[in-house]
Amino acid sequence: MIDLRSDTVTRPTAAMRRAMAEAEVGDDVYGEDPAVTALEERVAGMFGHEAALFTPTGSMANVLAVRGVVEPGQEVLCEERAHIARAELGAHGAIGGVTMRTWQSADGRVPLERVQDLFAPDLGVYFVATAAVSVENTHNFAGGTVVPIEELRGLRAWADEVGTAVHVDGARLWNAHVATGTPLEQYGACADVLAVCLSKGLGAPVGSLVVGRSELVAEARVRRKRMGGGMRQAGVLAAAGLHALDHHVERLADDHVHARLLAEACGVDPESVDTNIVVVPHDDAPGYVAAAAEAGVRISAVGPRTVRLVTHLDVDRAAADEAAAVLSKLA
Repeated sequence: MIDLRSDTVTRPTAAMRRAMAEAEVGDDVYGEDPAVTALEERVAGMFGHEAALFTPTGSMANVLAVRGVVEPGQEVLCEERAHIARAELGAHGAIGGVTMRTWQSADGRVPLERVQDLFAPDLGVYFVATAAVSVENTHNFAGGTVVPIEELRGLRAWADEVGTAVHVDGARLWNAHVATGTPLEQYGACADVLAVCLSKGLGAPVGSLVVGRSELVAEARVRRKRMGGGMRQAGVLAAAGLHALDHHVERLADDHVHARLLAEACGVDPESVDTNIVVVPHDDAPGYVAAAAEAGVRISAVGPRTVRLVTHLDVDRAAADEAAAVLSKLA
């Protein structure tokens, strides 16, 4: 079975398992796990920020990151299909007391004029005030599209003028980095806080990080513990992340090539595929998914007429070719 449902289905490589087995560990709640500390310091430095915090999941990282810049009763603006709005079970409202308003963008981009139209200054007792703008890069449900660095810089400049924060949901920001060649520090410079994931394209079994100012990360550490996310000998997991950073970043380019191959097989313009996600319109998405599974390829329906395919570490060129042949026949 070739599994293209998500890049979260990857399994640790043999080399990653060895790194996990050999990790030096300690109690991270006491701040004594050397592998976790090394991972946090490394990722913070990669994005040009002061500190980072290792979390079990990307959803927790996003909740902590957004809450770090948005107080209860304030709002965050985001695209209508953003992961924080659609795929985190309302956690930002349920846990952080944060509300949202959204803009529409077919390709997941950040139309600054629309964001400016939505922005609500603090007018005291009358309206909810906008505390942050959230950008998802790459944008999952828009098909792994990359938000260009120029748009992020424009958003950053405007946000500084009006005094609002910028949150970047960078679960797949590594893919944007590899696809465009934009240095990670430049992405980091556009954000007050980021959430980045190790368990998608990078292939680690667990883990994401909140990246930002030292004070924000220190507060997030307290909230992580309060939410049950304080881990003990987490170095066995952090070691997987460190291995992924050493060995699995540049190879993301292979996933992007395979995604364009699959797009062409499904009748989607390969030039429209920025990274490792292909969104395929289909009149009967559930039926298409069932037929593909019967033929040995797992894909997912993300709507009644929308199918998603995601390439990843466990799908090499031979598997991509085989999946393309199956999907081409079905198409």
